[in-house]
Amino acid sequence: MRKPASWPGLVIAIIVILIALTGNLAAPQDPLEVNTANRFLPPQGQNIFGTDNLGRDVASRTIAGTRLALQSCLVILCSATLVGTTVGLISGYYGGAVDEVLMRTADVFIAFPGLVLALAIAAALGPNLTNAMIAISAVWWPSYARLVRGQVLQIKQNAYIDATISLGSSNARVIFSHVLPNILTPLLIQITSDIGPALVTTSSLSFIGMGAQPPTPEWGSMVSQGRKYILDYWWISTFPGAAILVTVLIFNSVGESIRKALAA
Repeated sequence: MRKPASWPGLVIAIIVILIALTGNLAAPQDPLEVNTANRFLPPQGQNIFGTDNLGRDVASRTIAGTRLALQSCLVILCSATLVGTTVGLISGYYGGAVDEVLMRTADVFIAFPGLVLALAIAAALGPNLTNAMIAISAVWWPSYARLVRGQVLQIKQNAYIDATISLGSSNARVIFSHVLPNILTPLLIQITSDIGPALVTTSSLSFIGMGAQPPTPEWGSMVSQGRKYILDYWWISTFPGAAILVTVLIFNSVGESIRKALAA
């Protein structure tokens, strides 16, 4: 808050979150309402973003898609953080054979390109948004496990950890009272930095048909549905694509501001 340069990004991020919380209430029309008489209307008056091939209001669908976008990011990041933090804490604290098994398991996931592995998992589970979120979470937890493990290995070298153990504290108490609180800053930085990539990855899976399915108003799916009309009816894909771009830029900006503030 002491840096005015970060205020615009923060304000816009809050607006995006409020739109997501209000959901369909913020949309001027029903995002699922089909009106074939109004097919392919250009941006104008009542339909500021135009209409799609089924006469649905693109602006309403783009606004409604905000909730799905942020909800997907929240689920993915919470799941990946929970699993990765748990694995990293156990691996870094106990070391030895436990560390080897857990880190080699993480290496198996890291060895594959993230999007390709997520696509394979989503295809195996079935094409829908829930399975896409599961697939992306399964791909992302190793990065959190690696981050947490590295932090734990550093913290274990501190004298206060040895003192706490010598006083008879249990492993659980040491981990949750002395280790975990000291890794929250880098963990929070990583989470805020991953909001944009999580959104892009989710939209990418939806774009190729492995995420949200029609008629769900999800940005990646909307871009995919409008791509065949892009030369004549550019607005169908352009506005949801612009929503992805703006949201990613805004949350990347907020994440960078948080990183600088916490690292100071």
